[in-house]
Amino acid sequence: MKILIIGSGGREHAIAWKIAQSPRVKKIFCAPGNPGIAEVAECVDIDADNIEDLFYFASKQKIDLTVVGPEDPLLAGIVDKFKDGKLNIFGPSKRASIIEGSKVFAKNIMRKHGIPTADFRVFEDIKKAEKYLEKCSVPIVLKADGLAKGKGVFVCKTLEEAQEHLQEIMVEKIFGSAGDKVVIEECLQGEEVSILAITDGQTIIPFSSARDHKAIYDGNKGPNTGGMGAYSPSPLITNDLQLYIEENVLVPIVHAMKRENRPYNGIIYAGLMITNAGPKVLEFNARFGDPETQALLVRMKSDLVSLFMAAINNSLDKAEIEWYDSHSVCVVLASKGYPGRYKKGLPISGLQSVKAFKNVQVFHAGTAKDNGNIVTSGGRVLGVTALGKDVSEARTIAYSAINSLTFEGMYYRKDIGINAS
Repeated sequence: MKILIIGSGGREHAIAWKIAQSPRVKKIFCAPGNPGIAEVAECVDIDADNIEDLFYFASKQKIDLTVVGPEDPLLAGIVDKFKDGKLNIFGPSKRASIIEGSKVFAKNIMRKHGIPTADFRVFEDIKKAEKYLEKCSVPIVLKADGLAKGKGVFVCKTLEEAQEHLQEIMVEKIFGSAGDKVVIEECLQGEEVSILAITDGQTIIPFSSARDHKAIYDGNKGPNTGGMGAYSPSPLITNDLQLYIEENVLVPIVHAMKRENRPYNGIIYAGLMITNAGPKVLEFNARFGDPETQALLVRMKSDLVSLFMAAINNSLDKAEIEWYDSHSVCVVLASKGYPGRYKKGLPISGLQSVKAFKNVQVFHAGTAKDNGNIVTSGGRVLGVTALGKDVSEARTIAYSAINSLTFEGMYYRKDIGINAS
């Protein structure tokens, strides 16, 4: 098979790395890719949101399967375009991707279909939102309605903080039109966990659990990022709790989307808070999480391409996923200043020497080539991912490997997985 992967981050590198292990695959392309992905795939200079050129390339190259990494092309309708052109593509349609594209839609469909989530209100008028905030107890959560690269959620500890972020979202438009509406919801207390599942719209197969770390600083402090690290599996998720989440979250949301005439085929990602009252949904995403994907795919024993094809062909009822018993930890190395402004083009050293580490994969998230050298090109630069017999061993291996890597201003959290080890 000839495979095309769309995207250029750590998630796409992990997908390319895993797909390259499939005996069904002869050639992998990635658009636009990155220097790490280039070690297992041919990178193609087409942006992930250039749907017309991607479609033309896939048609011309007779691509057997296209896998979409990021959310933007999904919401722009790339799956619809490819399917109309009789090309196999893995991911939800434009209508189904709204589960991630609009937090207002997601919250409303959860309320309508009885899926457990935080209590909330939606506002388009900032004056009404401000008046409502004055009645709320803190902490309180503010969410921009649309896509904001994982940065559109604010957990506000004071009323003043909430009012300030409301101004940023609705008046200063720091997220553009994504802030035309805002969700104000209760702040759930508990432990976060991510559960991904693959579905063909009828059958749902959950993945193993993972735990993301969104805040920039140790101790989950500071602003949210796209994710500073992850580990898998989460010790919180027992077999009984996994079954509860499947029956009360995953199955209901896929059936709800079908009833809303938005049939869902692809990866459904549930970000959950495990509260004293049980699991509640924080968010849904319409694709693989990042960096959870890195932590999950190094543990997956099954052939990923076969799972993708089973979903596309509506035959997931005949499939299953096997996992290695090992645990994994992914630590993200970020540029100084992220999630705000940061420098680009800084040389990265140690990428060759780190390959000597056993049970370590370094996934490129924001890298580029400059005169033959690999340099930084994003806020999240690398994802150092290690396997161990338990989380503690995986942590030790990951942080040892990090000592071999350097670039100016390199920053990373020191506590990824510490609560699970």
